[in-house]
Amino acid sequence: MGFYEVIGERQSIKKYNSQGPIDKEKLNRMVTAAMMSPSWKNKTSYKIILIDDKKIKDTIADTVLNDDGQVSKGIKDAPLLAVFLASPDKSGEIDGKEYYLVDGAIAMEHFILAATAEGYSTCWVGAANEAEVINAIGAPNNYKLVGMTPVGHSDEQKDHNPKKDFNDYVFLNNWNTPFVNKF
Repeated sequence: MGFYEVIGERQSIKKYNSQGPIDKEKLNRMVTAAMMSPSWKNKTSYKIILIDDKKIKDTIADTVLNDDGQVSKGIKDAPLLAVFLASPDKSGEIDGKEYYLVDGAIAMEHFILAATAEGYSTCWVGAANEAEVINAIGAPNNYKLVGMTPVGHSDEQKDHNPKKDFNDYVFLNNWNTPFVNKF
């Protein structure tokens, strides 16, 4: 699958079937993709915790702050949960922007796109009780939750969200000049 096909195929999937565990070679490639992501001053402030233990996944699923419960169920049903943590101490801060979040988010997006290329579905999850997640996996308290994603085979068919109008989001040289049709 080409790069732009991967981008087009990626969706936030909340329902997973039971096609078995994640293939180890594919998982290695997904983790390698995450580890190849850039980070502030090459500090690599993030850690990736891969969870296939049902009890731990269920505990973490119950920490998700989602009203309808779909994300929690998706985490419980998927064969794997990838949790991305990062340490503010191991990255930088400039003008109030903490780069551990950027580092971890780039790594997580590389992982998610690689999972899509390998034929798996994912869903970026960011709203969870951070302290409970960190406790469930035994991580040091100085680490912060960047995000997590279930990984598995989709058990739902859904259309992509409609494309956004470039004129509303992309500009050339200033805020008032839409980018579209300028080249």
